[in-house]
Amino acid sequence: MKMTNVVDMRNELLSVFTELREGTIELPIAQELNNTAGKILNTIKVELAKAALCGEKPVIGFLGDSKKCLTK
Repeated sequence: MKMTNVVDMRNELLSVFTELREGTIELPIAQELNNTAGKILNTIKVELAKAALCGEKPVIGFLGDSKKCLTK
């Protein structure tokens, strides 16, 4: 599954959680998937922090339609 937005990521992580509970995914793999997801989200946090410091309104496709929430 290709993740194109944060909703896809959440759904994928929920699947990983389910697989972990069912014993159908190994713990090290689940840990790495969660670790990578955290790193992706941290890059978005950096992008948002930079935009806030510079007074910019970033368009971050991974977060969805920014027209609805990033207005001043």
